[in-house]
Amino acid sequence: MVEILSALAFLQNIGFPELLVILLIVLLLFGAARLPEIARSLGKSIQEFKKGVKEIERDVSDVKKV
Repeated sequence: MVEILSALAFLQNIGFPELLVILLIVLLLFGAARLPEIARSLGKSIQEFKKGVKEIERDVSDVKKV
């Protein structure tokens, strides 16, 4: 877990100019027509991930009660 967090530590240093460059690259790669579709699928993925995390937390709390 610590290795993953240290690998993602560079994300703290991303500022507004860097985000603009990343968004421009994404726009060039996928095109303006596909961006809403990509954003929608990313939102659904995040929602499913959060649902899975809540489910695991609920299972862990049930095990702790026993």
